[in-house]
Amino acid sequence: MVAAGVVAVLLVALLATLKGDVAERPPTVTPVAVAPPVVNSGNGHTEGAEAIGLLSALQEQGRLVDFLMDDITSYPDAQVGAAARIVHHGCRAVLNQHFAITPVCESAEGAMISVPVSFRGDEYRLSGSLSGSAPFTGSVVHRGWKTSKVKLPRTVVPAGVLPNIAPAEVEVKS
Repeated sequence: MVAAGVVAVLLVALLATLKGDVAERPPTVTPVAVAPPVVNSGNGHTEGAEAIGLLSALQEQGRLVDFLMDDITSYPDAQVGAAARIVHHGCRAVLNQHFAITPVCESAEGAMISVPVSFRGDEYRLSGSLSGSAPFTGSVVHRGWKTSKVKLPRTVVPAGVLPNIAPAEVEVKS
């Protein structure tokens, strides 16, 4: 709960910085506990609910959806970079929480390697002058990524209903 409050404060500060009105009004956010959506496990499963759960976690901890859905073309590079640091930090934490990610190829980019005869198509994408059969020799352009663990947030909703990525936030005025 504390992390959500910190993220909310950072988001308000980030948005205020991007909009250029930080000096006009400091951010004031009071985190409110939000109950999880009602789960109806008896009605089956909605395809894509777990993907939305992961997207929701990326939004909650890294504000990824906010960042990607905002038109950043009018912002100076320094402000985009500052926002990207916050998004990177939060999203990386989510990835580390839900996946065990390691490089497919341990060699550094630019290194010469031999792709084995028994390589899988999802392990290596070969490009360039390709002729003959494996093993192939070439330089690493990108090391690739793989995971040995997936622990997606379990999301059960009524059949045909997709959960929201994030709730609308409303500051109530007295």
